[in-house]
Amino acid sequence: MEYHFFALLARMRYIGRWALMRNTEPENVQEHSHMVAVLAHALAVIQNRCYGGTVDPGQAALLALYHDATEILTGDLPTPIKYYNPTLRRDYQAVEEAAARQLLELLPPELREDYRPWLTDTPDPELAAVVKAADKLDAYLKCVREGKAGNTEFRKAREQIWAALEENPLPALRHFIEHYLPSFELTLDELNGSTIS
Repeated sequence: MEYHFFALLARMRYIGRWALMRNTEPENVQEHSHMVAVLAHALAVIQNRCYGGTVDPGQAALLALYHDATEILTGDLPTPIKYYNPTLRRDYQAVEEAAARQLLELLPPELREDYRPWLTDTPDPELAAVVKAADKLDAYLKCVREGKAGNTEFRKAREQIWAALEENPLPALRHFIEHYLPSFELTLDELNGSTIS
């Protein structure tokens, strides 16, 4: 018997993000999920090494890789719509849960329990907090990239996302913002510390 889970997952590259915005650099769910995984892993390591956390960095990366997998079936609903009111948010959550169950059905029964935690179950609160912070951080980095390209379309989104990051109590996020975030504003030459000829 054939199972379509992985082939469908590979189609995350076709799901565009930021549909309501003019983008100078298009972004898809696969690219976003990869960067969220990188950031979640980093935040988990920082949380553990610097702030006494107990987050498994591998689980943080895995949850991040799959955190938007249901969008293969639902598409990427823009945030202003998704959070317009509690009723709409609850209804959309039900759609996401149904999509997660549908994805699990595309795996053979003996593999489903291995993927269920990343698609449907509520994870450990500390793990969820790390991935949520990484998700928001990646959205902010998208705004930074667009701003560097001269696109003012993301200015308001950048302000709103920055406010949300400032309110986030996760110590690892504060650490990342202080020590790593400024580098994202630099050019390649500045990052290398020399001029490329």
